[in-house]
Amino acid sequence: MKKTKIKNEHTAVKLFLRSLYGFKRYLALSSLFVLLAILATYAAPFVTSFTLDYVIQGKDANIPQFFMRIVESVGGQEFFVNNLFVCGAAYLLCTLANGGFTYLRRRNVAFAAEGMAKQLRDNLYTHLNAVPYDYHKHVNTGDIVQRCTSDVDTVRRFVSMQAMEIVRTVIMFVVALVVMFSIHTEMALISMAVLPLLTVSSFVYFRYVRKYFLESDESEGALSTAIQENLTGVRVVRAFGQQRAEYDKFTKLNKDFRTKTEKLITLLGYYWGISDAFGYIQIAVSLVAGICFNVADPEAFTLGNVTLFVTYTGMLTWPVRQLGRILADMGKASVSLGRLNEILSAEAEKEPGKALKPDMIGDIVFDRVCFGYHEYNDVLNEVSFTAHPGQTIAILGSTGSGKSSLVQLLQRLYLCTDGSITINGVNINDIDHAHLRKNIGIVLQEPFLYSRTIMENIKIVDPDAPDERVYEAAKTAAVHDVIMQFDDGYDTIVGERGVTLSGGQQQRVAIARTLMQRAPILIFDDSMSAVDTETDAQIRDALCSMKKDGITFIISHRITTLCEADNILVLDHGKIVQQGSHDELIKQDGLYRRIAVIQDMAGKEE
Repeated sequence: MKKTKIKNEHTAVKLFLRSLYGFKRYLALSSLFVLLAILATYAAPFVTSFTLDYVIQGKDANIPQFFMRIVESVGGQEFFVNNLFVCGAAYLLCTLANGGFTYLRRRNVAFAAEGMAKQLRDNLYTHLNAVPYDYHKHVNTGDIVQRCTSDVDTVRRFVSMQAMEIVRTVIMFVVALVVMFSIHTEMALISMAVLPLLTVSSFVYFRYVRKYFLESDESEGALSTAIQENLTGVRVVRAFGQQRAEYDKFTKLNKDFRTKTEKLITLLGYYWGISDAFGYIQIAVSLVAGICFNVADPEAFTLGNVTLFVTYTGMLTWPVRQLGRILADMGKASVSLGRLNEILSAEAEKEPGKALKPDMIGDIVFDRVCFGYHEYNDVLNEVSFTAHPGQTIAILGSTGSGKSSLVQLLQRLYLCTDGSITINGVNINDIDHAHLRKNIGIVLQEPFLYSRTIMENIKIVDPDAPDERVYEAAKTAAVHDVIMQFDDGYDTIVGERGVTLSGGQQQRVAIARTLMQRAPILIFDDSMSAVDTETDAQIRDALCSMKKDGITFIISHRITTLCEADNILVLDHGKIVQQGSHDELIKQDGLYRRIAVIQDMAGKEE
């Protein structure tokens, strides 16, 4: 999946709003508490101005008339002079109210952010399980993991930290604008003189920093991938003595990450340094201008007004200079939303037919089946055969002959491009895909085991199954005695990807896990390649004794594994070139006999 740059911002906004569904009320409440916190914040300088002008100097106070009527009703200036603590209490009350409303704002926005992140992860995980198998073959797993973790977290941080800052900045600016211009127009203009420069610098910063953020994130992703690959493939690294080469590769990537991050930090330092300078210059200009207006006309512009304007100027400077960071984080969130939308916009697997749930015991018929990953039927071509209940069907062929594709068609991981496959007379396209796969058990050549106990790995298909069923499946897979030799038996922890088990042990545990499924159709896709011939025969004998009306498919390159099958299919370039029992095929000139001679099986039969 190639690196993404957002071309359609509308798509990102739609995904953002869709992800917030059910949590918008928290953002609405948070916006309300932002407004209340700002009013409390702006009320505190009014208290200071009122105390300096009205209480201490006995001048008129620049406060709304209805507040003035309350002041007069309690005794006016004399009351406040004699009870100066009331002014202190009012200031404290404003501060406490600001703190309380700020807490409620952050609490509600946290609910929205965490809820949205959870919903996004749930949607991503559900959708990734719903997309066709072919989708997963063409994407990078590490990239998908990074999108579902880092990109979701980027969006979450934007909602929790920056979304309300946008609202807060706008409200603070508007409220300050109204209050300051209502008191003194010239002073208001002077107090906001530098703010346009701060705003412009914020947008300039945003224009440049978004590219550096993206480069830093991509470099960090490459570094994380290198670490993951090294730790996952530690056996290969040690076996080939590649520790130094891996160290050099890591050092190179780490240096690249440091260089790009240093550029980002340098740009960040320039922005904050310049914006700080602009902010302090603005405060200084406001202070000097306020003093000049007060000296020129103390009655028209009081000392309390000076304090009020200087305080408001300081309050406005921070949100405006923060605008650059908000815009930068908005850009990052937009990129992340676009990357997430690429996953969510992938088409989910659809039912091609009637979604029936028929009895899965019966003949399996491949009728002139053709298949190709692209336009041409270059993988399977005119494949026809019938498997009857109780039979074992073996499949032999060179690499790339279409063996695995054939059984993947049976599970409908891919759809036939031509021809049909029926089970008990029902076209597999008309069978519900969950019902179909539930009744077809498959063991792959490279089985995946979870980093849990052996018992949990075998029980994954049926967690509530009794332990006796696990022991029975493990005995059939010829792994029970091996497990009992471990110190912790079935409670032995399987390392990541089964690293604590040998290849043969992993395959046998995977076979036991599939047998727990009790599916009438079993597929062994070269899944006994790491098992010795004696154990191979033991597993096949156990399977034969239990298969009854089920049908078993065995793919293998080992003739000894295939020779007892009821019908052996020999594939070559996507076509069945030979078909029959071992005794029949060994007497024919062809691929089967040539392989048997190489494996010294023909002479033994003769």
